[in-house]
Amino acid sequence: MKLILPEALQARIETLACDAFPAECCGLMEGVRGEAAVEVLALHPARNIAPAPDRFEIQPDDHFAALRTARANGRAIVGCYHSHPGGKARPSETDRQGGGEENFVWLIAAPAGSGGPVAVAAFIYSAMSFFPMDLARPAGAGASSQ
Repeated sequence: MKLILPEALQARIETLACDAFPAECCGLMEGVRGEAAVEVLALHPARNIAPAPDRFEIQPDDHFAALRTARANGRAIVGCYHSHPGGKARPSETDRQGGGEENFVWLIAAPAGSGGPVAVAAFIYSAMSFFPMDLARPAGAGASSQ
């Protein structure tokens, strides 16, 4: 399984992760699912309401707004993104405990500091586990950089 992520959207996630450092950023990814790939077409940055700086919890109003927008666009929320400031771009034990939606994509951006560099990796949650996804660029141009 691969995640098709336009370069501009990845760059936006990396910027959000650096801007939030040392706290975690978070948001949702809008797109479409295929048999072999999930394609991200828009981002929905969200407020992180977690009480601890090393956790993320998407503000419910932001989640509902993203769902409404995705539906209006004829698409779905295909995954979430969040950062691991100063950490690794892989699911943490907290992420494992928070996973639950089958075939939901988790993109993790791990900035080394507020100025980067940022490691990025994607995983799909399935059968109560995270599995790595290959990151790919779309064949054509024209993705939204919301």
